[in-house]
Amino acid sequence: MSAMTSTVQLTQVQDYRFELDFGGATPRLQADEPPPLGAGLGPSPVQLLASAVGNCLGASLLFALRKFKQQPEPLTCTVTADVGRNADGRLRVLALRARLALGVPAARIEHLDRVLGGFEAYCTVTESVRAAIPVEVEVFDALGAKLN
Repeated sequence: MSAMTSTVQLTQVQDYRFELDFGGATPRLQADEPPPLGAGLGPSPVQLLASAVGNCLGASLLFALRKFKQQPEPLTCTVTADVGRNADGRLRVLALRARLALGVPAARIEHLDRVLGGFEAYCTVTESVRAAIPVEVEVFDALGAKLN
């Protein structure tokens, strides 16, 4: 098995705001803590974590559906991070809840049960995060029907 690395360079801009440099042609991004620590001039680290999980889940679901030549677009994903205090009184991400929605009714998607039964296992970020933080995933169709 070959290993892959991914590097992001973070540089402090001011106070709790950092510029994130992903290298290459990828646009830079600024992240910031929300008030009262920071000014909220960019996504917070918790939002970045939630977005990484959501992006990975959405991409994994799309990839699995496209393997069966299905067109579920446009997909959406909303991720909610529950932040609270741990036993030591320190703020932690206690859980993540992801809600994915297909852009079409379930009846238009072939092999949906098979896709829903396996797409999460291929999501690198979610499965890595899930080792430490509970992650709940729900999938709905365009009509609002829960699929899993």
